[in-house]
Amino acid sequence: MILDLDHINIATDRLAETRAFYVEVLGLTERWRPDFSFDGHWLYAGDRPLVHLMTRPTAGVGCDAAALSHVAFAIADIEVVKARLDGLGVVFREIGVPNAPIRQLFLNDPNGVTIELNYLGAATGRERSASL
Repeated sequence: MILDLDHINIATDRLAETRAFYVEVLGLTERWRPDFSFDGHWLYAGDRPLVHLMTRPTAGVGCDAAALSHVAFAIADIEVVKARLDGLGVVFREIGVPNAPIRQLFLNDPNGVTIELNYLGAATGRERSASL
């Protein structure tokens, strides 16, 4: 039934700050977005509009208080990403997955959404090529 994850949507009262986080910290690019009647941005990973942002007039709850726990993205090189986050002063924590060759970084966007960055190393046979 389900083929793939199409996109995530974040409704925020901090639109400019949220856009800056996903573009400057996570390396997504802003491209085409339909001419909706409300402000927002579509942020792309390659040719995919992966993160949709839209305005929300009042603050909502972050992931820790909501049913959605986090959003996960695959990364190509964990050391490059860690250096980028350190260089930008972004706080993150790193964990290894027990009994698996997977390393993860966790950080929060300006709205409290937890972001998980997964490095699937050579031992998984699932290395990915990406800009981040």
